[in-house]
Amino acid sequence: MSIKTSSTRLVHALAGGLWVALMAGQAAAQTNWSSESVVVDTPKAAKARFVADKKLCADESSSQARLQCRRDAQSEYDKALANLRVKSTSSTKPAAIDCADCARVTAVHVVEKQGDSNAVGLIAGGVAGAVLGHQVGGGLGKDLATVAGAAGGAYAGKKIQENINTTKVWRVSVAYTQGGSAHFDFANDPGFKVGDLVKKSGNTVVRN
Repeated sequence: MSIKTSSTRLVHALAGGLWVALMAGQAAAQTNWSSESVVVDTPKAAKARFVADKKLCADESSSQARLQCRRDAQSEYDKALANLRVKSTSSTKPAAIDCADCARVTAVHVVEKQGDSNAVGLIAGGVAGAVLGHQVGGGLGKDLATVAGAAGGAYAGKKIQENINTTKVWRVSVAYTQGGSAHFDFANDPGFKVGDLVKKSGNTVVRN
């Protein structure tokens, strides 16, 4: 074989090797560009990025480098998923409100509120009790029965009057953002539900 032929083959071999290296570099660059272009805003996108990164690891020159590359890819994948979880949590978390009168509804119940007794109930009950007591026994016993009947009648009249004045109310319990709690009664359904943000206004609360 002549020196000229050997030189020609060497040039061709070098040229072929250079072309292969160039193509491999372009392919790797293309793969890397595709990986970088993935917008990691969903778990599916993070998975696609992870798969693309692992493909790049196959081009590493040694098994140790390939192993480290896969570890790095796994680490980036885990970080992406963690960031997505934090983002999801922060987007669903209610906005914090910080003011002395600001509160959040913790419970809403319909309760029976006992009314106040008045003089009419006390007098009517006392008179009726005294009349009944006066009809029992005689002498001192009759007098004692009259007094006892009047006292018992007054108490009964008081309770009857309270029951007559009993009303249904909507009791809204709240927890203030700066600490403490309270409840407010409404004659009609205020439309509040647990978790609603409210603000104290006078002797009641309104939506915040």
